[in-house]
Amino acid sequence: MNKANFIPLASYRNYPESEMKKRAAAFYEEVKRRRTVREFSNQPVPREVIEHAILAAGTAPNGANMQPWHFVVVSDASVKKQIRAAAEKEEHEFYTRRATPEWLEELSALGTDEHKPFLETAPYLIAIFEQSYRIMENGSHRKNYYVTESTGIATGVLVTALHHAGLATLTHTPSPMGFLNEILKRPKNEKPFLLLVVGYPSQDATVPDIRKKGLDEIASFI
Repeated sequence: MNKANFIPLASYRNYPESEMKKRAAAFYEEVKRRRTVREFSNQPVPREVIEHAILAAGTAPNGANMQPWHFVVVSDASVKKQIRAAAEKEEHEFYTRRATPEWLEELSALGTDEHKPFLETAPYLIAIFEQSYRIMENGSHRKNYYVTESTGIATGVLVTALHHAGLATLTHTPSPMGFLNEILKRPKNEKPFLLLVVGYPSQDATVPDIRKKGLDEIASFI
């Protein structure tokens, strides 16, 4: 493999300390408004918004710059219907057989169940796949590195970008998710990572009254 060509870091911006503090505080105020939504409107969303959010996700740091992810954006009603049917089948198994009593008890506080109407109501579903290896032109395989970590970071950027644009999201993880490969015709080197539901919240949307952990609960300064 050829050695990378290095160029000056021209994109970096050095802010005065006072400006840094303001920007950090403002960003926190922006992202703490984000809430997971389960009640979506069918109001259309401009495709350009989704495209820019995915481009933002594609800037995420990743192992050896392999960018081991693929985003499948679904807006077709018939495909969303297929995904909902397959997801609810797996969710039924989860809620009736797979989940432990302790897990079900935790979920009961949030009011979730096997029924996922938002998979059809929301204007967009984004199926996120992690690529375990690359398929080269000669048909050989080349391993990707830190695949799950890289895809997770990119997904976090995507969720934040969509929130910043004014949209609501829901991270949906029916297990197993192999049906996404079949429905969306994705190759064997891709594994479903997460199904992201995207759109506007419905006018009567509600969210649970929960709190996030404080700084002293999630961080240590040594």
